[in-house]
Amino acid sequence: MEESAAEKSGTGDGKPPPLRKNRDFLRLWIGAGSTLLGTGVATTAYPLLIIWFTGSEVGAGLVGFAAMLPRLLVQLPAGVLVDRWDRRRLMISCDVLGLATMGSVAAALIAGRFWLPHIMAAAFVQGSAAIFYRLAERAAVRNVVEPGHLSAALSQNEARGQAAALVGQPTAGSLFVAAKWLPFAFAALSHLLALVTLLPIKKKFQLQRAAEPRRIRTELAEGFAWVWRQRFVRDASVLIALTNLVFQVLGLALVVLIKDGGGSPMAVGTMGAVAGVGGIVGALTGSWWIKRLTPVATLIGTVLTWAALMTPMAFTANPFILGGLYAGMNYAAALMGVAGGLYQIQITPDEMQGRVTSVGALLASGANSAGAMAGGFLLAALGASTTVLAAAGAMFAMAVGAALSPGIRSARDISLVTSTDGGSGDTKTPEGEGMP
Repeated sequence: MEESAAEKSGTGDGKPPPLRKNRDFLRLWIGAGSTLLGTGVATTAYPLLIIWFTGSEVGAGLVGFAAMLPRLLVQLPAGVLVDRWDRRRLMISCDVLGLATMGSVAAALIAGRFWLPHIMAAAFVQGSAAIFYRLAERAAVRNVVEPGHLSAALSQNEARGQAAALVGQPTAGSLFVAAKWLPFAFAALSHLLALVTLLPIKKKFQLQRAAEPRRIRTELAEGFAWVWRQRFVRDASVLIALTNLVFQVLGLALVVLIKDGGGSPMAVGTMGAVAGVGGIVGALTGSWWIKRLTPVATLIGTVLTWAALMTPMAFTANPFILGGLYAGMNYAAALMGVAGGLYQIQITPDEMQGRVTSVGALLASGANSAGAMAGGFLLAALGASTTVLAAAGAMFAMAVGAALSPGIRSARDISLVTSTDGGSGDTKTPEGEGMP
């Protein structure tokens, strides 16, 4: 069997070098961060382009539908292929595809050509590549860092994702104000930078496979069977799926709310910048909270926090106030992301990382495309403020449902324990339970 990262590296005294000196992790971290930033800029620019270019909320919903549809159609086969293929080469291929796709959108807009089906197709292709990339990178981390550094690495990855959102939204807004094509040209260049950082990495992103690949259907069934045995994962994934639908509606509603209040694309970016701070702080403090809260408390508390902070959003169009409320929501979401990611990576075999992650992601976000489309129609029928209030009410109802769910309540004694030096330690959990 191929040696893990821990067996290959280390100092002369037997202690592994600090995470900050792990060059392969730093390259992976920077490359994936560049791709995340570019994807975030393009994703933020889609509704700006449609709403400010055509004034059509329905058109914005259709593009959001196309961008989210891969989570339903591509997620599962991507998980199988991530476990089969060379993960490093797969990530490089995704960056090449992202570079070409975003370059085509920028070129079309520079030429003064706007065609909604082209934007929808580009959003779908970019979303598909992003799924492959995310699954491959998440599965690769445990093979690039020392076992004792896994918790710290995941916290840094979560903080990186929140930072990309923080920088991405105002960047998209400012670039869009300068020229409609600039956000997409920026996204193309971000994929190019990721290629430059990933190409020098020589370390394997997966252990050597002992078994030959089988039929995709068989391997998918194994992933579903593994997830199905986790009662908490099942019920929590359904809960997160419903909250994600609400967030698709909320995100589009806030763009319209700011526009109707006289705001500009830069105001949307400002809201995102303020909100991103909460996510970064939440990610960086995730390890502290993991030692003090059970997964059940984290899950239910997060949904209640979302509902409470979402309600006042209906009564203001001020981007700073909206951003501050969203910052609190992002803080709670980041805590849940760190806890869930740590547990899932620790308990899942390396050869099943892609499949288990993809099944969980499908259950949690596969219907997001429907939420984006529904958001467009709800906004057209109800208006932005009423839509936000409806979203907050739905979130409160889901928090109550989570508290009453037998599957979620069955995991109330689970706790995640991390070592005091920031590395991963024991995960104390009953058999068959886990975080999504």
